[in-house]
Amino acid sequence: MRQHFRAWAEAIETFVLEVIFEERRDWKANLMRGFLFGGSKLFKVGVKIRRSLYNWRILRDKTLGVQVIAIGNLTVGGTGKTPVVEKFARELRDAGRNVAILSRGYRSKPQPFHKKIVNLLLLREDRTPPRVVSDGRSLLLDSEMAGDEPYMLASNLRDVVVLVDKDRVKSGRYAIEKFGCDTLLLDDGFQYWDLRGRRHDVVLIDRQQPFGNEYLLPRGTLREPPSHLARANTIFITKSDGNTAELRERINKLNSTAAVIECIHHPLYFEDVFTGERKGIDLLAGKKVASLSGIAQPESFEHGLTKLGGEMVYSKRFADHHRFTQQEIINAINRAKKRQADIIVTTQKDAVRFPKIDRRDLPFYFMRVEIKIVAGANDFQDCVRKICFR
Repeated sequence: MRQHFRAWAEAIETFVLEVIFEERRDWKANLMRGFLFGGSKLFKVGVKIRRSLYNWRILRDKTLGVQVIAIGNLTVGGTGKTPVVEKFARELRDAGRNVAILSRGYRSKPQPFHKKIVNLLLLREDRTPPRVVSDGRSLLLDSEMAGDEPYMLASNLRDVVVLVDKDRVKSGRYAIEKFGCDTLLLDDGFQYWDLRGRRHDVVLIDRQQPFGNEYLLPRGTLREPPSHLARANTIFITKSDGNTAELRERINKLNSTAAVIECIHHPLYFEDVFTGERKGIDLLAGKKVASLSGIAQPESFEHGLTKLGGEMVYSKRFADHHRFTQQEIINAINRAKKRQADIIVTTQKDAVRFPKIDRRDLPFYFMRVEIKIVAGANDFQDCVRKICFR
């Protein structure tokens, strides 16, 4: 039942994305775009009212007395945020900080519905402790319970605490009291206004689609108007190609004081999804490649594979955060073989959602990437030092 619901929800999501990006142009799609445009006007009003309530101190934020770094974006998905969060955590840890990553756990397994209803009816405060994905020593939850990004971060950072809870004031307090953390990283935290204090806002802007299609949700992918970029302390232009003069000019008009840093997603190596065997980045040179992904911007990922020398002969795309079944993996293998592919490649974010399968008809790898700064700071260590150790 749950799997059928997921399939239905993903089909709706795919349809809506095709409508808002105008890939569907029939009268039904045009009519729906009109309704969505009206919805985006209401959404904009809601965002501004909520922001005003915080500014007027009707809604009150909290402080926990530690360094808080919120890393997020203006748009929904696709900016390459997770590798940036990982890099910040790694550099802060290496500099001697006791770091906790606080995530809301998008599409993690939710709290049982009956508990939510009982708490709501009895006006109970939710006292359930946050989910501990990693205690800084061991990986404690799987990707379904934790969510894709928290699980991936905990897998790559075994000595960093990773907690999941929608209430990040609660999870931040838990990180301080239980693990002695002195630095909190809010994963996808730009719109999380409940936690302030010694806070630094880092906003990521994708060079390829800086402000989505320029519309707010649900007509577009913007969570806030571009003018709200003025709240950012540091701005990262991700997936930079060096041709950023026009984008930088627009950013400067919206926020003239924030430091602007350009970065790329630099491939490190390929790792076998099922065995953990690692290969160099020259693995794809001269090979026919099939790709399998369930991410927000698969085009960027696929383009990266061709840049590494692969010839793309087959690609299969699913909705963002799709949880793969055995049959879907087997189908992808079969179709890749029909196209005479030598290898199948996916992303690390997708690989954490793969089920175990026995078939090994084709080599199956994910590409491990890290963030590399190309302008605006000497390196990531320099960037973190300016933000956290001034």
